Amino acid sequence: MDRKIRILGIAPYEAMKTAMQKLAAQRDDLELDVYSGDLEYGAEIVRHNLNNGYDVIISRGGTAELIGRITYIPVIEISLSVYDILRSIKLAENYADRYAIVGFPSITGSAHLLCDLLQYRIDIVTIHSSEEVVGTLQRLKQNGYRMVICDMITHTTAKNLGLNAILITSGSESIESAFDQAVKVSTGYLRLQEENRFLEEVVKFHTGDTVILDASDDICFSSWDREKADELYALLRGERPQIPPTGSHKFFRNIDNTLFSVDSRIIDSMGQEYAVFYITASKIPINTGRYGISFHSLRDTQERFFNSFYSITGAMGDLQNSIDQIGQSTFPVMITGESGTGKEQIARAIYAGSIYNRNPLVSIDCGLINDRGWEYLTNHYNSPFNDDQNTIYFKNIEELPSQRSRLLLSLIIDTGLYRRNRLIFSCTGEDGHPLPEACQEFIKRLSCLTVCLPPLRERTQEIPTLSSLYLNTLNLTLGKQLTGFSPDAMDLLREYDWPQNYTQFKRVINELATITNAPYIQKRDTETVLTKEKAIFRRSIGGYHRAPDPNINLNRPLDEITRDIINRVVAASGGNQTTAARQLGISRTTLWRYLNRS
Repeated sequence: MDRKIRILGIAPYEAMKTAMQKLAAQRDDLELDVYSGDLEYGAEIVRHNLNNGYDVIISRGGTAELIGRITYIPVIEISLSVYDILRSIKLAENYADRYAIVGFPSITGSAHLLCDLLQYRIDIVTIHSSEEVVGTLQRLKQNGYRMVICDMITHTTAKNLGLNAILITSGSESIESAFDQAVKVSTGYLRLQEENRFLEEVVKFHTGDTVILDASDDICFSSWDREKADELYALLRGERPQIPPTGSHKFFRNIDNTLFSVDSRIIDSMGQEYAVFYITASKIPINTGRYGISFHSLRDTQERFFNSFYSITGAMGDLQNSIDQIGQSTFPVMITGESGTGKEQIARAIYAGSIYNRNPLVSIDCGLINDRGWEYLTNHYNSPFNDDQNTIYFKNIEELPSQRSRLLLSLIIDTGLYRRNRLIFSCTGEDGHPLPEACQEFIKRLSCLTVCLPPLRERTQEIPTLSSLYLNTLNLTLGKQLTGFSPDAMDLLREYDWPQNYTQFKRVINELATITNAPYIQKRDTETVLTKEKAIFRRSIGGYHRAPDPNINLNRPLDEITRDIINRVVAASGGNQTTAARQLGISRTTLWRYLNRS
């Protein structure tokens, strides 16, 4: 037997509880939890413990009979042997007054047999319910009886009526016999219980097709009978190492435009571990990732974060401790900052450290989501909005058109999406300016925790460290041995405003590392690259912009005029398409279409 039998003991009196505990401690085939309680009180104890996984219940007399009426768990009765009754009779032999044996048939039947064999002349009275006890004892007292040999309930009642009483106790041989019977009865049911539990665990979380892998990754059950079976099974085998010993592991995969949503867990049955996968497959109206919706596992996310410029250079800085603490909570989070400050990397870091990191990170780029993508999110049965315990990252929430922004906020609140999942938002705002109203509304209505990322120009003292760490990585990539920047070149980097923050800084360092052959990057090359950057971005009171031509030729088709205006607004916004789209009152997707028309 692979495990011990779990027994719930209900002892009618305290001495029996102690005896049961001592005898159980000497055995290695059972575990015993025992309580003192007679009749109704004993039955009430059982009611409170029915769902605690006991295999069998042991009790005695009327208490055992009463328990058997209220539970489906097998009940073993500690029988009163003739030795138990004989011991009590021997204790009463020197009693001078009249006495009788009173009890349920399990007692009086053995008492009659014993008295007949030994030619004892003792009055024996049988009762069949607890309601008969008081009347029976009162009649005996009126007839001159001064003591009774009895069970627990009769013993208690006799004391209350002023009668002496000897309690018939169960000896160790009777308790041992009950233990043996309990083990024998329970063992026969264990395999059936295990099989039922296994099937119950398998179907409990069933939402679609089910595939079960045994310990050798062989298919021992599969309800999947459609195409792509080999690809699906290969996917499941690859994901098996990610399943935790307890809990579940969720993931999404796209195979030939079929989205597989999989919930998996490990189930143990009869000493064997099985990986069970619950699969929902759907043809979705989008190519995952193409229109702003993508699914990432913890492994994918960690790889993207740890290989990013943000992680390599330690750009998180003093925010590290705050991010770690925020990751442990489940409150919605709003990440704000200028373009290029690393909002997406912070979102990945929060997800990687969260309690939901065994489930997917769903990333939604609000600037790229189109009508079909929006329909999938809000109305498709397999939408991540209908799932639980995932992390959903809404990138650039301010880029949603106002109507969709209001609808999304209402959907999040009305469906409890923010309680069922971890929500992370990012919002691009200009330093020193109020956040867009949509971002403020999400923060206010959802009580978001906020993470404000400072622009690089406020952290210029860190530029030498950032550049050194990143150059070390570039040396490995480019096969060079760059040592750093000359002092005057480093001064140029510190003095520059970095309108596109870390994104621009990374691009500049990439170019300088590529064109430099000497150990140190010199001022001349640095000045040349930064001059090109300044041709695109320059600082003014209103922000970063490229100086526009004030004259617009109106003698052209409307599309050309519109495209010209959009290009000028984008230039005036320093290339920040988010800011330009907001200023023009159009979505980022619409702006992108105009910019890419031929």
